[in-house]
Amino acid sequence: MRLNDEERTTLAVYRLQKAKATMSETKDIIAAKAWYAAANRLYYACYYAVSALLIANGHTAHTHSGVIGMFGVHFVKTKRVSDTDNLFYQYLFELRQSGDYSDWVKIDETTITPLVAPAEKFIAMIERLIRP
Repeated sequence: MRLNDEERTTLAVYRLQKAKATMSETKDIIAAKAWYAAANRLYYACYYAVSALLIANGHTAHTHSGVIGMFGVHFVKTKRVSDTDNLFYQYLFELRQSGDYSDWVKIDETTITPLVAPAEKFIAMIERLIRP
């Protein structure tokens, strides 16, 4: 289904709000010391922001890997997003995957705490790209 400009804008705004709400929830999860859940929610907060950016620019993807790929093609390769930010986003995806599906991965406070501020900066950077 193809969205018109108004629908795309509405959906992008919704996804960006969802990114911020998820980031807020993540802080509560961290306070509860639920480290695997925090890894999951950190990734999803950034995922919602990236999907908002793609939607706002008329791009769609139907899988997490597709979102990562479209982000790379349309924003990293064009230098609108730094390689460092892209690697951070990919790291969050891999951490979430490992935490959700691998049996021998340890995620704890030392893994999660240093990721909070960069995730917030990442979401803010995406918001600036959507709303220059």
